[in-house]
Amino acid sequence: MLAEARSPYDLQGLRALLAGVEAAPEASDPTAWIDLVAPEPSPALRSQLAAFRAATLPPSESSSGAARVPSKAVLGSRLAALRNELARRELAGFVVPRADEHQGEYVPPRAERLAWITGFTGSAGVAIVLASKAALFVDGRYTLQAPAQIDTDSFEVRHVVEQPPETWLAGQLVAGDRLGIDPRLHTVDGAARLRKALEPVGAELVACGDNPLDAVWTDQPAPPLAPVRPQELRFTGLDSAGKRQAIGAAVAAAGADAVVLTQPDSIAWLLNIRGGDVPRTPLPLSFATVDREGRVELFIDRRKLTAGLERHLGNGVSVSPPDALGPALDGLGAAGLRVQIDFGSASLWVHDRLVAAGAKLVRGDDPCALPKALKNAAELEGTKAAHRRDGGAVTRFLAWLDATAPGGAVDELSAAERLYAFRRENELFRDLSFDTISGAGANGAIVHYRSSPATNRRLEPGQLYLVDSGAQYLDGTTDITRTVAIGNPSAEMRDRFTRVLKGHIALALARFPRGTTGSQLDTLARAALWQAGLDYDHGTGHGVGSYLGVHEGPQRISKLPNKVPLEPGMIVSNEPGYYKTGAYGIRIENLVCVVEVDVAGAERPMLGFETLTLAPIDRRLIDPALLAAAEIGWLDAYHARVRESLAPLVDPATMQWLAAATRPLAAG
Repeated sequence: MLAEARSPYDLQGLRALLAGVEAAPEASDPTAWIDLVAPEPSPALRSQLAAFRAATLPPSESSSGAARVPSKAVLGSRLAALRNELARRELAGFVVPRADEHQGEYVPPRAERLAWITGFTGSAGVAIVLASKAALFVDGRYTLQAPAQIDTDSFEVRHVVEQPPETWLAGQLVAGDRLGIDPRLHTVDGAARLRKALEPVGAELVACGDNPLDAVWTDQPAPPLAPVRPQELRFTGLDSAGKRQAIGAAVAAAGADAVVLTQPDSIAWLLNIRGGDVPRTPLPLSFATVDREGRVELFIDRRKLTAGLERHLGNGVSVSPPDALGPALDGLGAAGLRVQIDFGSASLWVHDRLVAAGAKLVRGDDPCALPKALKNAAELEGTKAAHRRDGGAVTRFLAWLDATAPGGAVDELSAAERLYAFRRENELFRDLSFDTISGAGANGAIVHYRSSPATNRRLEPGQLYLVDSGAQYLDGTTDITRTVAIGNPSAEMRDRFTRVLKGHIALALARFPRGTTGSQLDTLARAALWQAGLDYDHGTGHGVGSYLGVHEGPQRISKLPNKVPLEPGMIVSNEPGYYKTGAYGIRIENLVCVVEVDVAGAERPMLGFETLTLAPIDRRLIDPALLAAAEIGWLDAYHARVRESLAPLVDPATMQWLAAATRPLAAG
């Protein structure tokens, strides 16, 4: 078999490759990994390799692949093992962030340390394990989810804003205590905050040479290996050589000789490549350095590179193995170079390695972050096309839901699966952009809820159903939330929904001068709720990539201060909400693009938003008496655009439903 494949792998090497393949998320094409063994396999060879993979897997892994929830006893034994390891190392405690070496939102199974030790599966959080006490810190999105998933006898649950880890630690440690961290999993700024919190009590922050938790995680998955492929120029709009030249110039302008890139989405954008090492985001996990001439050294496992990928990268990019990063940093320091890193995203390990080698550090933002956020004409054209197709799929789903759910035949999991089925019919579809939030009734009030067989609820009359979903298409990334009435909504539901809609419309209609940040606009989305003494505990808008992360910076719209002005070409979400614990949740989300606008009599350049998302907003949940004429005008114009844009993409039955769902509000 291997001879026919002309593969560089013997059986042992192939098994090692498969361990990495199994540690990566399942691709939309489950046989895509075969390209790493044989670029052009015959059907017979493809079948043989697939059979070899199935035979190599342990029985538990070759089944459905569904994650098993650890029992309380298992979690307890893990916590005890970690505490024993900490005692052996003379550490008073250890910090376990939900992070990998790249500080990304999505991490591979190998980096799911927080879930392994606590059972909590949210996308953000940090645990601190001391000898006789432990705490899990989460934000407002997870204050309901965390207590339901973890053993609250072992871990206290704390709100990360109201009771920060640093404050908690200061009350737990005493002089001489040594608190361990894995320096690869903490940013420079994050480690500095921890160190500052320990100083008043005389405790010490210790950067461990290896991770104590990994030492007791005996079946930790391998590093992921998913195929890395070129992203075509028709989607990127700019070739990598031009991007590299621009980033090199930015490095020089910052007074540096080189920059270390630690975030895989920046590297994917810079080199016009995409991968699949983490869930829902097409990232090849990697590091890179870029000098002022735009030359790049890419640190990545060569086994992930598909045939022709190095030719795509070109002569200006050299490829080195991941374990060559440390010596490369040493080389930069030995040469006395000025090296730029982003203290907010680069790990403490990168920082300390450079300092120890003698490098002169230049503190600066990731130079790829802003140009990546400023979508060019090709990227905007692609994302608009992706949103039209996505809107067709979502509208087909909403029509199906409206016809089926009132009869009681639909639950959260089956609804999410039906929406996925509509999306994957598109030939440019590659994956969801995040796990669909499909929440009926009280589950909809859990902001980042993820339905499971244990929590799955049936959609029933009188409920609200919240579905937040998105997709990764080769030409764009989508993210949309719709809240749907199942049967007749209550007057309170309609009031709350309409207030959320008023905030959504206020942001959609906003006009603002250049230099305005998202934090300055956030109140527009909350004002109608505030007037009734209501609010929501999450940001109003996040940046979105171009077939990259569904959450990307540097722009955002939230209460939290943000120094980055909104600029034309940026894509951001518009998603106010309201959540009544134990009853229902409401969110209305469209993606919008920042554009230049003409304002009569304007004395300075003005910007606004162009809405990209196309799907009906449930008219049954709207109380027209709460809307101003301009708000009704916006909604009717939006629905007319939805109807016109999606008509060619849906079947006649769906079109009939769409016509009714988007009729002018004044028509009743």
